[in-house]
Amino acid sequence: MNKQALRSDVLLLLTAAIWGFGFVAQRSGMEYTGPFTYNAIRFLLGSISLLPLVVLGKKGDIPGGAYGRGKAAASAIAAGSCLFAAVALQQTGLMFTTVGNSGFITSLYVVLTPIFGVVLGRKTGLPTWIGAFVTLAGLYCLSALTGGGGINPGDILTAACAVLFACHVLIIDRLVKHIDPIRLSAGQFAWCSFLAFIAALLLEPHVNSWASRISGSFREQPWRSLFALASSLTDGSFSWERFINGSVPILYGGLASVGIAYTLQVVAQKNAPPAHATIILCLESSFAAFGGIIILGEKPGTFTFLGFALMLLGMLISQWEVIAGGNKR
Repeated sequence: MNKQALRSDVLLLLTAAIWGFGFVAQRSGMEYTGPFTYNAIRFLLGSISLLPLVVLGKKGDIPGGAYGRGKAAASAIAAGSCLFAAVALQQTGLMFTTVGNSGFITSLYVVLTPIFGVVLGRKTGLPTWIGAFVTLAGLYCLSALTGGGGINPGDILTAACAVLFACHVLIIDRLVKHIDPIRLSAGQFAWCSFLAFIAALLLEPHVNSWASRISGSFREQPWRSLFALASSLTDGSFSWERFINGSVPILYGGLASVGIAYTLQVVAQKNAPPAHATIILCLESSFAAFGGIIILGEKPGTFTFLGFALMLLGMLISQWEVIAGGNKR
């Protein structure tokens, strides 16, 4: 392996680690803010963090004229709407399930994306279907068996999130052929943040009561809704200590998971063989599970590690065609 490829692999591993530990930040952030508020702030920060790259990027890579700008805005809205729905389900799911489960179940999109691609006329080989079967077996171990025979509602929400992430990947794949990916990312993050702020104002005050109805074992979350946080500025209940503590996971989610990791991925994949990128980025879910255990003290169930292993194996099998021929540049 040449030094350039090794450097790219190290950057991809760092990217996977940042994204994986981002699940820990997402769970920790809900000790202070609601799920929609957390998403609203972190994607706003993520969009802002990409602005320097937008400014420094190539000029004229988006079709010119008013039609070009309108098309770019419509694309950002389409991608951002799908992203908002996905992360809303993921963040809400974390109220019920573990960080490890969330990381691995979210990674289902790796398997689902090529399957959904069939609808668009793309060929999907046998490895994808085998990988899907192995991954579903892992999901069963992770949720149904570990949960004592009952499927965790958080796992269901996260699985729905994975479906939307797969759709999001296909949307982005189509849009980036016409629009600069960094500008598209900044725009979709901004739109996602806007929708999350609206959801925070309208839905967040009712999330705890809704969660209690779908899960009798649910314990009310300690966070305050966006409306309550805003009210605390005027009623004297605002706490700087709580504000500072809550800022850490939000800053990580916005600047590290979105701004830094996204940039590292773009830089690394310029010189990394596709096989390396596929394998290393699949480790994101493993880092999430590791972070949940060592940082949050989550205790894996009897079948948890078997579920993790099967899901990771299924993801790799589904990408076998990329892995087998990915070292050819």
